[in-house]
Amino acid sequence: MKRRDFIQYSVLATSALSLPYRAISKVASGDESLKHITILHTNDVHSHIDPFPMDHYRNPGRGGVSKRYTLIQKVKAENPNTLVLDAGDSFQGTPYFNFYGGELEFKLMSKMGYHASTIGNHEFDNGIDNIAAQLQHAKFDMLSANYDFRNTSLDGLTKKHQVYEVDNVKIGVFGLGIELEGLVSKNLYKETKFLDPLEVAQEQIKTLKEDYSCDLVICLSHLGYQYDSQKIDDIKLAENTSGIDLIIGGHTHTFLEIPTKVKNKSGRTTLVNQVGFAGLYLGRIDFYLGSRDQHTSKETVFEL
Repeated sequence: MKRRDFIQYSVLATSALSLPYRAISKVASGDESLKHITILHTNDVHSHIDPFPMDHYRNPGRGGVSKRYTLIQKVKAENPNTLVLDAGDSFQGTPYFNFYGGELEFKLMSKMGYHASTIGNHEFDNGIDNIAAQLQHAKFDMLSANYDFRNTSLDGLTKKHQVYEVDNVKIGVFGLGIELEGLVSKNLYKETKFLDPLEVAQEQIKTLKEDYSCDLVICLSHLGYQYDSQKIDDIKLAENTSGIDLIIGGHTHTFLEIPTKVKNKSGRTTLVNQVGFAGLYLGRIDFYLGSRDQHTSKETVFEL
């Protein structure tokens, strides 16, 4: 299939607990002949299974898996051509992780219909062997392209990328993780080797575009949104690569009301998005794909 250009996209930063949800597909696209792909995403949920308590000083009653599940189901009912993705650090932050070690998080993500996640640094908090053990409960793909897991228990249990075909649109997704040295104790990640994210990203883009003819390329990144130093982040990743349509970020707990538009090496736009932490928000990006001669773009944010 010839690669389509996305001619229109609409962006929704959605509170996972703010209902009812407003449908936007026909209003945003204005052309029912276009392919409409919806991306729902989270990052840094940190084992927040329940809503925050009602007496919480900042987020009383907010969040929770039940409300997120309800909203995901509503969006899927509106548009069955929906992918649900996560950018890592689903572990650590509440007693659920202390007691279950990540089993509950992966089981609930599977129940909610996640398609893929990547590995955040806090996934290593109980050691790499624990990640391997908990992956038996994950009915979604764990994507990690720049961690070399040879000689570890995770060898063969993750994928560098996965291609999802939705309404005859090929969507290539790959994962990138942050450097673990100095952030995670060596005894927790053992022989895991960190590979240069920029080099790995460009390799993955080439594979997904040339070998699999993907129409959209998405990176699940746990690198962090932006640093003042030379440390690699999502903005630098977008600027120094060519071919990523969307970077779904994590690690820095950055909440963006609308995605950041970054000009990549080819002069085209890469979207970078991140939606805070603790499952307080569910991000939504809608892509409308058609032919190049129709090219236009539109961005919308709905506050619920």
